[in-house]
Amino acid sequence: MTDFPMIINGQRVSAGRHFDVKNPATGETVGRAPNASIEDLDQAVAAAEAAYKMWSRQPDAVRVQACQAIAAKLGEFAEDLAQLLTREQGKPLNGLGSRFELGGARAWADHTASLSLPPKVLQDNEQGRVELHRKPMGVVGSITPWNWPVMIAVWHILPAVRSGNTVVIKPSPYTPLSTIRLVELMNEVLPAGVVNVVCSDDQTTNIGGAMSAHPGIRKIVFTGSINTGKKVMATAAETVKRLTLELGGNDAAIVLPDVDPKAIAEGLFWGAFINNGQTCAAMKRLYVHDSVYEEVCEALVDFAKAIPVGEGMDESSVLGPINNRMQFDKVKRLVDAARQKGRVLLGGEPGEGLFFPPTIIADLSNDDPLVSDEQFGPALPIIRYTDLEDAIRQANDSPNGLGGSVWAKDTEKALQVASRLECGSVWINKHGAIQPNAPFGGVKSSGCGVEFGEEGLAEYTDIQVLFH
Repeated sequence: MTDFPMIINGQRVSAGRHFDVKNPATGETVGRAPNASIEDLDQAVAAAEAAYKMWSRQPDAVRVQACQAIAAKLGEFAEDLAQLLTREQGKPLNGLGSRFELGGARAWADHTASLSLPPKVLQDNEQGRVELHRKPMGVVGSITPWNWPVMIAVWHILPAVRSGNTVVIKPSPYTPLSTIRLVELMNEVLPAGVVNVVCSDDQTTNIGGAMSAHPGIRKIVFTGSINTGKKVMATAAETVKRLTLELGGNDAAIVLPDVDPKAIAEGLFWGAFINNGQTCAAMKRLYVHDSVYEEVCEALVDFAKAIPVGEGMDESSVLGPINNRMQFDKVKRLVDAARQKGRVLLGGEPGEGLFFPPTIIADLSNDDPLVSDEQFGPALPIIRYTDLEDAIRQANDSPNGLGGSVWAKDTEKALQVASRLECGSVWINKHGAIQPNAPFGGVKSSGCGVEFGEEGLAEYTDIQVLFH
């Protein structure tokens, strides 16, 4: 059994303790992750602080080349990383699974390398010249989740490195191994200490909480649940850290009456069930107009029936298991409650181990827990509406505001509806299609700050205004 190391100051550092990382499809141990101590975290932060003094002063071209080199490493080792990712996360290699995730990670790394934040001239006249400069902050603490661990690690690390910061990353205890390997590869092309990784089982030592409070960490980037995000925010307040929080979403989709149900079925399915529904910006609630309600339900079920579910290393699998027991139990609880109220069109009964089939339940309302709570799993509630104003009101009746979508043939009508949805991103006739050149973030309780594009890169900088 392989004991994975921490990576601190460019070196493989052994931990005094380890914990097992299990394959959610088989229950087998994939490897043993290092269970860091507070002293290990302090060592990683000190290494990042020392490296920052050098890295922040590097020419812009050097940092561009470093990001390009990371992207090349992602391409070179994509298959190895994908297989490790599948074994610890459960998602299949194929379809929108691990190979897709690695391809996306490289694309984001490549695009981030191309971004820049040149000085901006605010004034240049007889009264003087005023320039706005973007400067790196220092050490960035990254805390990542288990659903897209490699992709999200790249989302956090690459803009930090590109803008001249250094990083200490802590991955989820459910999926730490692919992140450790990713950071190890990054250290083959980066100076020592620029990117470091520590792990914990979140029980022996609360490394995430210690990072949020650590005086040596200038900014925290966190992707995860709203409740944990609130804790990060509260703990970070003592040192007035900068924050980027991408928190939970309970995304709503509204289907207008002019749609062709069969034409939109595939898009609706993948909007809801990408990564087995374990995606912050997946479709979690579907509002369908009464005139096409039954036809949309039927077309969606017909498409979903054909999707193979199985162990991720099986090349024929398209969806895999739920990643962990805690999430499995939450999905089961919400589905069990929905079965008492709604009409089960597909699925509803758990399989063996952590497998849960794609589940579609119709005839629910906004106060049903499967609608009001973010399920974060392979279960989609469908709500019938007759009045569009009421559908918009119900879609906005949530503390979440990450993403949303509108489905219609009449694009102008769809855009009018989209503009009224209270969320950070809205898609027309698709859902969750994020891009590296488009800022992404939530409103309301779904977070603060944005990722991606120039706006996302700017979040890793402080503003300094020069008057001369």
